[in-house]
Amino acid sequence: MIKYCLFPVAGFGTRFLPVTKTIPKELLPILDKPLMQYAVDEAYEAGIREMVLVINEFKLAIKDYFEPFPYLDKLITNDEIKERKLDCVRKIHDNCSLSFTNQSEMLGLGHAILQGKKVIGNNPFAVILPDDLCYSENSSVIEQMVEVYKHNKNKCIVAVEEVEINEVAKYGIVKYSPISTSNRLFHVEDMIEKPSIYEAPSNLAIIGRYILTPDIFKVIRKTGPDKNGEIQITNALKQLALEGKVIAYKFQGKRIDCGSVEGYLEGNNFFSRMESKPKF
Repeated sequence: MIKYCLFPVAGFGTRFLPVTKTIPKELLPILDKPLMQYAVDEAYEAGIREMVLVINEFKLAIKDYFEPFPYLDKLITNDEIKERKLDCVRKIHDNCSLSFTNQSEMLGLGHAILQGKKVIGNNPFAVILPDDLCYSENSSVIEQMVEVYKHNKNKCIVAVEEVEINEVAKYGIVKYSPISTSNRLFHVEDMIEKPSIYEAPSNLAIIGRYILTPDIFKVIRKTGPDKNGEIQITNALKQLALEGKVIAYKFQGKRIDCGSVEGYLEGNNFFSRMESKPKF
């Protein structure tokens, strides 16, 4: 059972300036619900109740978002429609434990994940990057991955999707061999962070959903920074992949990269075209 989900949300979202000068990128709305809410909803629907948010000291608005707001509650009393709009936030506050830990320096995703160790301890855990907004008509991507983990315990699971070959330089790319029992599961033999077209071993790209075993923390500590001074989770996972401890899962659903203005607009357009609001 996966009890914990970690959300690395300490970045400053500089591609969205000037709005992210005061508003965290994760609180930007897709229709009327922020990216952060979609992310925690996805974890919640997968049965996860321990939410670990890695923030920085300047992004306390994320913490405030999940806190009760008595004045607003009083203001909308007896307005059933507005009351119902807040149910998603109350559900998380009332039924989940939210832990906030600080990442004082922006030293990469691997470093952000390491900050969660004091809360997560020696337990497997999920990781969701809210930038990657995922939609599935049935079970959410992280719920699908939790099911995969149940049959592959003590192995890390990374979500992957096929990308155009001219886009491989934007992602961590896996070298893999198929698992004969499934057309969606693959043994990861190696992985390369943002390779050139000529270096890429495939076009299967890692997206912002992971199930990680607790030994990842020890590996991250031994992983050196890249040329930009950041500790990449891909480089840490590579070490476990060489030991046969990583599986790639080609998820069912749609991913929209909302980390850019263009992708963010695509996310809003996609959900606005749907007949009803998405479940995840």
